[in-house]
Amino acid sequence: MTAPEEILKKYWGYKAFRPLQKEIINSVLSGGDTLALLPTGGGKSICFQVPALAKEGICIVISPLIALMKDQVENLKKKGIPAMAIYSGMSRADVIRTLKNAGSDYHKFLYVSPERLETSLFKEYLPAMNISMIAVDEAHCISQWGYDFRPSYLRIADLRKELPGVPLIALTASATAEVQNDICKKLTSPLAPFRKRREAEWNIFRQSFERKNLSYSVFKVDSKFSKLADVVRKVPGSSIVYCKSRKRTNEIAQLLKMHGITAQNYHAGLQPEERNQRQKDWIENKIRCIVCTNAFGMGIDKPDVRLVIHADSPDCLENYYQEAGRAGRDGKKAYAVLLYDERNIDELKGLHVIRYPTIEQMQIVYGALVNFLQVQVYTGEGQSFIFRFEELVKNFKLNANEALYSLKALETDGWFDFNERNYTPSTVVFTTSKEALYDFYKSHPEHELLLTVLLRTYEGIFDFPAFVSEGLLVKLLKKSEEEIRQQLKKITSFGIIKYVPQTDEPQIIFRKARVKAEELTINFSLYNKRKEAYIKRIQKMIAFVQSSVCRSCFIANYFDDAEAKPCGICDNCLNKIPKNVTTEEFQKFSALICEVLKKNPLSSADLLKQLKGLRKEKAWKIIEFLQAENKIHVNEKGLLSTH
Repeated sequence: MTAPEEILKKYWGYKAFRPLQKEIINSVLSGGDTLALLPTGGGKSICFQVPALAKEGICIVISPLIALMKDQVENLKKKGIPAMAIYSGMSRADVIRTLKNAGSDYHKFLYVSPERLETSLFKEYLPAMNISMIAVDEAHCISQWGYDFRPSYLRIADLRKELPGVPLIALTASATAEVQNDICKKLTSPLAPFRKRREAEWNIFRQSFERKNLSYSVFKVDSKFSKLADVVRKVPGSSIVYCKSRKRTNEIAQLLKMHGITAQNYHAGLQPEERNQRQKDWIENKIRCIVCTNAFGMGIDKPDVRLVIHADSPDCLENYYQEAGRAGRDGKKAYAVLLYDERNIDELKGLHVIRYPTIEQMQIVYGALVNFLQVQVYTGEGQSFIFRFEELVKNFKLNANEALYSLKALETDGWFDFNERNYTPSTVVFTTSKEALYDFYKSHPEHELLLTVLLRTYEGIFDFPAFVSEGLLVKLLKKSEEEIRQQLKKITSFGIIKYVPQTDEPQIIFRKARVKAEELTINFSLYNKRKEAYIKRIQKMIAFVQSSVCRSCFIANYFDDAEAKPCGICDNCLNKIPKNVTTEEFQKFSALICEVLKKNPLSSADLLKQLKGLRKEKAWKIIEFLQAENKIHVNEKGLLSTH
C-alpha cells in the first residue's frame, strides 16, 4: 500500500498534512468508522481521498449537492484521478454506463446523492463494485436534531447493510455533541460482524472551533446600508455579503456600486450562465464583493476572502460559523461582521411559527400540489415530476413561506423528496467508435477541432458522461458560448456525441402514493421535537448576537469545545481593552507578555523590564486584563506565569 505522504505529495504537491488529517487517514486505513469535524476550509476532502487512493477498489462518496459533486469530480480529474458522479437528471443509459464503469478497477471515486442509493439500478450494480470505503460528506444532514436534516440521508444505513465490512468516514464542519452522537448512531453498521453496535466504537476527531486569524464583530445599527458600505470601504480585499432575500442582494449590490465598490449579486433565481460568470469574476478578483443568499459558498475554494458580512442574522450558529468561516482561509487576518436591529431579533423569535406550519396548512398545500401535478389518488409512488414552486404558489394563491415549509415538513416525514433547485451541469459522452469518429472528421472537418479539444480536456469522455464547461471551451476555441452550444447540439444530431446542456429545474419525487388531502398525517412526536430543537438554536443565535463575552469562545462552547480561550480580537474582547491603550499596543504587548512568561515565570518587576517602549501604567492595565481573562496568573511562588 502506498504511503499517505507519497499520495499527498504526488497528487496535491504538499509535503505534510494539516493538523489531524494524518490521524483521520490512519483511522480510516485501520478499518475503523471515523467521524471528522473540521472547520470550513480545513481540508476535509483530503481525509477521505488520500486513504481511498491508498486502498484497492472504489470509494463511494455521498454528497447532497450536485454542484459540490461536480467540483470535486473535476478537481480529481485534473489531478489525473479517475472519478465519476451519478446525479438527478441523468438518463437511464448514462446511469447504467457509469455504474458499469464503477465495477472496473480503473475508477477510484463514485459520487452519488443519497436519493440514488435506494434505486433499483444502483442496487443491481452494487455487488459488482469493489468498494473500499464510504465517505459521507455534510454528515450533519443525517441528524434530525441538526440544522439541516435531510431524510434521504437515513438511507445510508440501508447501504451499510449491503456492505457490512466496509469502513465509513463521516465529515462535517459543524455539529454539536448531540448531533455528533446522532450521526454515529444513525451511521453505525447494523450488520458489523463480531462487534457491539454502539456509537462509542467510532473514532472521533475534532479540530478546535477557534479561528485565531478571524475577528468576529456584531453591530446593532439604525442604518444597515451605511454601516455595511463603511465596513467594506475600511477592509480592503475580497468580500462576501450574505442577505436573507434575493431582492435584498440586488439592493445592496447597487448600494456598493454607488460607493465605487465593484459588486454583483448572486442567488438561485439567476440563469445558470449568469451565476457561473459572476462567481468566476469574483474568484478571479474582477469584482471585489459578491452579495448573495446562502445559496453561495458551498465548495468554493477562495482562500483570500478578507471580509464576510451578514446583513441579516442567520437562524442558527451552525450556518453562521460556516458562512463566516469562508473568510481568512489563507490564515491571514480576516473579519466576520454581523449587522442587526431590534426587528431582526423579533423576526428570529417568531420564525418557528413560519418554519413549522400546522397540519391544516400542510393539508391545503398538499392538496394544491397533487392537483397541480395531476397525481391521481393512491398513485404516484416512485414517480418524478418537474416542479416549479412559483407556479404552484401563484396558481393556487398560496402564501409562499407557508407553502415552502409545508413541503419541507412533508419531505422530512417521508412523503416525497423536494429539490428546490435541481442543478444539473452540462455533460458530453461520445456515442460512436473511434473508427467512425475518424470517418466523421473527413466528412465534417469543421467539427474536428471541438471534438479534439473535448477528447484532450476530459479524460474518459468515451466511456461515461463527463461534466463539461462551455465557458472553458469558449476560452480554448475563441468562440461565443452560444456558438459552442449550437455546435455541440449539431454534432449530437449526427450521433457522434450526446450533449446534455445544464439545467436548473426543481423536482419532486413521490416516496408514497398520493392520498386525499384530509387523510394526510405526519409523525407529530418527532415533528414537535424538531420544532423544540429549532427554537433552542434560535435562542442561542440571539444570545450570541446580544452577548458581551468573547465571540470565538461563545461559538466554541456552543460546539462543546471547552478549551477555547478569549481571542483578543473580536469586538467584545477589544471593548475590554483599557481605554488609554491602543489596539496596536494591546495586541503587541499582550502577545509579548504571553511569549515571555511561556519561557519562564517572572515577578511583576522583572516582567515590566521586558516591556520596553510601554509606559508602566499601560503595562499594568494589560497585565490586569490578561489575569482577568485567565491567560496569565500568579503561581504558588508568587510569580506571573502562563501555566
